[in-house]
Amino acid sequence: MSLPRYKITMLALSLGVASAFVGCSSNPSKKEVVDKGPQSSEQVYFEKAQKSLDRNQYTDAVKSLEALDTYYPTGRYTQQAQLELLYAKFKQKDYEGTIALAERFIRLNPQHPNVDYAYYVRGVANMEMNYDSLIRYTSLQQSHRDVSYVKVAYQNFVDLIRRFPSSKYSVDAAQRMKFIGQELAESEMNAARFNIQRKAWLAAAERAQWVIEHYPQTPQTPEALATLAYSYQKLGDNSTAQQYIEILKLNYPNLVKSNGEVNLRAARKEGSWVNRATLGLLGRESKTVEVKEEVKSEAQQRSLTNRLSFGLLDKSETESTSQPEAVVTPVVPAENNKPSWTNRLSFGLLDKPEATNSSEDDAAN
Repeated sequence: MSLPRYKITMLALSLGVASAFVGCSSNPSKKEVVDKGPQSSEQVYFEKAQKSLDRNQYTDAVKSLEALDTYYPTGRYTQQAQLELLYAKFKQKDYEGTIALAERFIRLNPQHPNVDYAYYVRGVANMEMNYDSLIRYTSLQQSHRDVSYVKVAYQNFVDLIRRFPSSKYSVDAAQRMKFIGQELAESEMNAARFNIQRKAWLAAAERAQWVIEHYPQTPQTPEALATLAYSYQKLGDNSTAQQYIEILKLNYPNLVKSNGEVNLRAARKEGSWVNRATLGLLGRESKTVEVKEEVKSEAQQRSLTNRLSFGLLDKSETESTSQPEAVVTPVVPAENNKPSWTNRLSFGLLDKPEATNSSEDDAAN
């Protein structure tokens, strides 16, 4: 039985196209990338990387530092180049690569005098991984979403402070831990609010209890106490609920109504439905309950332009972000007073060069 003519034609075309693709893939003129080995000495690679870092050319710096690390794994500049590579990768916002390099440096150089820097950068990179999105420019809270990276960052900073309590980076790490603690507490309370909405009183109480036990110094503590009292009231455990109500009366009397019930709405201080529907752009914003509420001045109120631009435009002079800054812009040094590698690796925070005053020198001469 012979095939129809059109089927024979289609088969011939298919075989022809397949042969053409095979021929292109096996083109002998295509050059293969071959590693030709080091093209410069160790010192030349390192000096090129330093010049690239001084010019903020981080891509070129990474190439030179990676070549130095590859071809001279036991060289004179290898360990310092690995630390410089941490900084360059971080400036490129390659946080995953930064974390991998930091962990490798910690594993291979546990006794290095600057290994505390690797611990610090690992925590900062994990922290930035959690906020590497447009959410940082809106009034939305990252704590209401995935907080897995900040949990890892918190543990990274704990390791840093435990191993190097007198490190140059311990103070900043402690401040970041305080901020992360507030984020984790808000994440737990957000889950507790959801559990209350679906009337899962025991689950809500467990979330609030976790905040009281692990994050007692956070702004979420008043709401956590109110949630515990409210949940135990709903569960019928009035004796336990009354204990928390007495605590609220002593510390946050505005959260207890005149009839003895918990004012959970006042504890939350949620934004209006317009504020939530517009992702925080319009309407009444949410506020955190404090012992003494402070009224913001007109200069501190966010303008409509600031809200509509997600905080990018029309910033007030007193406006500051609650999240610690990951990078501090270094001060431009004098021509003959270049920053040390410690100054560069700490984003300009440490080992600052002494500024020279040319006018004073001229006057003295």
